[in-house]
Amino acid sequence: MEQAGSRLWRSILAAAAGNVLEWYDFTVYAYMAPYIAEKFFPGSDPVAGLLAVFATFGLGFVIRPLGGILIGRWGDTWGRKSALLFTIVLMAVGTAGIGLVPGYDAIGGLAPWLLVLCRLLQGFSAGGEWGSSTAFIYEWAPKGRRSFFSSLQQSSVAGGMLLGSAVAALSGTVLSKIQMSDFGWRIPFLLGALIIPIGFYMWRHVEETPVFIAKQGTPVTLRAGARLAVQAGGVIVIWTVAYYAVLTYMPVFTARFSHLGPAAALWSNALSLLVLALTIPLFGLMADRIGRKPLLLVGAGGFALLSYPLFLLIVNSQSALPIILAQIVFALMTAIYSGGAPAAVTEIFPSASRVLWMSTGYSLTVALFGGFGPYISTWLVKTTGSPLSPVIYIVGCACLSLAVIVPLKETRHDG
Repeated sequence: MEQAGSRLWRSILAAAAGNVLEWYDFTVYAYMAPYIAEKFFPGSDPVAGLLAVFATFGLGFVIRPLGGILIGRWGDTWGRKSALLFTIVLMAVGTAGIGLVPGYDAIGGLAPWLLVLCRLLQGFSAGGEWGSSTAFIYEWAPKGRRSFFSSLQQSSVAGGMLLGSAVAALSGTVLSKIQMSDFGWRIPFLLGALIIPIGFYMWRHVEETPVFIAKQGTPVTLRAGARLAVQAGGVIVIWTVAYYAVLTYMPVFTARFSHLGPAAALWSNALSLLVLALTIPLFGLMADRIGRKPLLLVGAGGFALLSYPLFLLIVNSQSALPIILAQIVFALMTAIYSGGAPAAVTEIFPSASRVLWMSTGYSLTVALFGGFGPYISTWLVKTTGSPLSPVIYIVGCACLSLAVIVPLKETRHDG
């Protein structure tokens, strides 16, 4: 029993550690957006530069469905572990590449294209990463505790975003603006290559999941798989918007439209991400006790009802404390949703086709609704002239997810 428990925790902690660094790699791009805009998309209009950076950020999501299909097929055919290892190596290459690409002033128009290439490598990797890691952790978890263990996967995603925000904030605090513009913005990307040792550890010391080894069931048909992917996508809509149109975009938003400066905006965001990472497992435990669906309803309902007053508070507050508290409320709503969503989404799919269709549904939804969230938010502000306009997008996506969640079958007893 002790040996089985040791294998369980070794496998889950290794996957979670890899997850932290993979999502650090993927999201640190958004935190360095102003510097990337300056180096790769120089121009007189800073908003236009940010739009170009966030459009490139979104391109990393456009390629994700292809990664989800190919790596997902790999994970169902040859194993979750090998698929996860491949995503780790590819993510490290793309992230370190961004840190090494010369700027526009050095190589001209080639610079943005090389940046896009690196971003596409990251996106292809991320397309298969979420499905592979979620299935890997869920399938190692014991029955009756799968929501808790699955929530550790999402907590590690938040941990990766927190690490990216903290490294970006630390860089902006320690280095001057000139130093950050000159070389400091590259440091967080070069640090992303540290994910490679995690991959080596997994290759040497972590086993394949018992569920995959058992090879139970048969793959679903194309039509059935697509239907399940669409259903899962409906659950994921507000989830991905919470992460990308709210949490990832928030440092840029607060730096421009609140009374926080750039470094303070990053530290405030890091605090909200810390709250998110620490509270997700608590809501995962709750989902094992009361079910996945109640947490999904509360989380999505919170975004539908509270987004406008929270954005209003951030924009109008004259001091830092209300802004920080508003971001923490956003983090808690995301944590509530993230406590039940990983298991709820995983349990939609039969194990024989789990990684393929879960990765496909997730990556398509993230590409459509999440990846361009910062771009859509920036565009809405530029078009309407109101910093509150991103609320339109957030509330609309929350209502869309609620329409899918209400008739959704509760799967607590299945897991």
